[in-house]
Amino acid sequence: MSLFGQDRSFLHALPDRDRRALLAEGTPRSYEPGEVMIRERDTSAYVLALMSGWAVVSVETERGTRLILALRGSGEVVGDLAAVDRRPRSATVTALGRVDAVSVSGDRFRRFLAEHPHATSLIMRQLSARLRSADVERRSLASETVLQRLAVRLVELAERAGRPADAGTVLELPLPQHDLAAAIGATREAVAKALRLLREQDVVRTANRRVVVIDMPVLLLLAQGGSHRAKAVEKPPPSV
Repeated sequence: MSLFGQDRSFLHALPDRDRRALLAEGTPRSYEPGEVMIRERDTSAYVLALMSGWAVVSVETERGTRLILALRGSGEVVGDLAAVDRRPRSATVTALGRVDAVSVSGDRFRRFLAEHPHATSLIMRQLSARLRSADVERRSLASETVLQRLAVRLVELAERAGRPADAGTVLELPLPQHDLAAAIGATREAVAKALRLLREQDVVRTANRRVVVIDMPVLLLLAQGGSHRAKAVEKPPPSV
């Protein structure tokens, strides 16, 4: 399961000429942290090409809770599904920090795809990847523990948005606990308990909206379903 898109984003995969043509069809927009960029069930059809910053894609569950489906960053497009199938929005997109984007109307985006077959192929590949990721996510929710799902997310955030530091790897996308919970389909209380366990095992350190991974090998082991006591087992015996 993955919060992130493909290694190469839609805009970066386009030839320079096609990318310039798409951006010329739109209007620059800026969003402040926490601002809703696209709202679930809305009937608008514009597409946003993200130029900088990060956005959170989420849905409301039947129980009224929020489930984070993805993080989208520079070079990616959001809102393309509604533009293509002309149906209501399937998810909400919210700015995680400040986001700069280019807004392209649904009509212009469809015309662009019709005139650029390679772009259409990229969009189809992107939709296919998201469907496959959703299948993996459903399997994860049914079979993995909260601790394992949290470890998977932290590893992914560290690998894709981490900054090396003396203490370990600082996550550059510091999600609050309620967002971490929404990203793994768990309660905030369950995530708080799992983070406490990771702190006690000296796997991570946490502060306000800040997580530092200090033992990546153990976190990887947990992500693969290993025991949280593995670190204690792996420690060498004290010298005498």
